[in-house]
Amino acid sequence: MNFSKINLPTWITISRLLGVPILLYGLQTSSADPLTAQTRWILVVVFLVVAGTDWLDGYLARRLNQVTELGKFLDPLVDKLLVLAPLMSLVELGQIPAWGVFLILARELTIAGWRVSPSMQSGVVPGANLAGKVKTVVQILAIALLIAPLPDPRLGVVIFWVSVVVTWVSGAIYLFPSKARNI
Repeated sequence: MNFSKINLPTWITISRLLGVPILLYGLQTSSADPLTAQTRWILVVVFLVVAGTDWLDGYLARRLNQVTELGKFLDPLVDKLLVLAPLMSLVELGQIPAWGVFLILARELTIAGWRVSPSMQSGVVPGANLAGKVKTVVQILAIALLIAPLPDPRLGVVIFWVSVVVTWVSGAIYLFPSKARNI
């Protein structure tokens, strides 16, 4: 990869990866050393700032007319890493079940595999559709609520399950767009 040819929106996408190890490290805990409320609020802010770069890179790519195939490939990949890393930590913390995260992972791998399948070898990477963008927003909301030290954690869990459903619906729309138009 020639790094000198990477534009600003793509660098912003790549920089989003820096939040992943920060979140993973921050969410590590044991029963003898639970996360403090202050630490959790800091992690919520870090997560939301890093997740906000998803909007920023897309906005700049369109505004500066710098939409690239590399950017269209990297953006959803980085989004998946940013979403799945804290979800796995939240499983470890016992806040959500592993099978719920598996459902999200299964959809993400299916779409990623479909995007690089021989039938898609036209050299053009399809961009995210509206359902995929809604999925990302709902996932980000769920993760932020699950990380936050709320007095009642049920809201985060409910939004997590909503995100699982939205994730699968958006995957179906992505795979079967002609059927989605008939609904």
